[in-house]
Amino acid sequence: MVLNYYPGCTLKNQAADLDRCARVSAEALGITLAELPQWQCCGGVYPMATDEIATRLSAVRALAEAGERTGTLVTVCSACHHVLKRTNEDLKRDETFRTRANGYLALPRPYEGQTRVLHFLELLRDTVGFERLKQAVTRPLTGRRIGAYYGCLLRRPGQDMKQDEPEEPRILEDFLRARGAEPVPFAMRNECCGGYVTLENRPLAAARAQAVVDNAEAQGAELLVTACPLCKYNLMQHAAGVPTVYFTQLLAEALGLTEEG
Repeated sequence: MVLNYYPGCTLKNQAADLDRCARVSAEALGITLAELPQWQCCGGVYPMATDEIATRLSAVRALAEAGERTGTLVTVCSACHHVLKRTNEDLKRDETFRTRANGYLALPRPYEGQTRVLHFLELLRDTVGFERLKQAVTRPLTGRRIGAYYGCLLRRPGQDMKQDEPEEPRILEDFLRARGAEPVPFAMRNECCGGYVTLENRPLAAARAQAVVDNAEAQGAELLVTACPLCKYNLMQHAAGVPTVYFTQLLAEALGLTEEG
């Protein structure tokens, strides 16, 4: 199976492990993530102004290109997924935005939100299947107590993301169980880590990050797992305590695709 893949800017530098482990794990599971040849930055942040067009055009271009190829676009970065998925939903329901975006880009065929946008976690759950994934594990994470940290962007707003229950998600916990690990529930798994205010208010970002880590550690977590490069950066740089890794790193480890750690 070959699927369109949008890596995003951060996965080409600071979050290279998120990208690399996703690709090798997908190949091991019979899926080729075919990177879009001419993708551009998604913008990184979904605009608050409903009439903002320009900052969403690169997302529209990527969505349209994926639609011309296989009709599905897979993402791994939470921020990229958030922007692409919400932009796609905007195209479906907002005629003004749809008309203006198509006019600005002069696409060969009108794009109206036909592409299916999937996060890699959804691909693992709904296409591969967590049960099949469990059977593919060669190095189970047995005995490891891991906290699933969702942060802000992966599931909210629920009416657009449509991936999981926005306030009571389980996709990361189910993923961890399929790897053989023990998910550790903690109250702040859905709370903001403060990453978006790091440049403006570093003490606030550090306080938010430390609160997340302290809460997970207090419940017995020895490790945090996330899909968001910004969350990982903030939790690792501005908080002391249990470390944070990408979910794809745990996947590659469990599939026996990385060196023994």
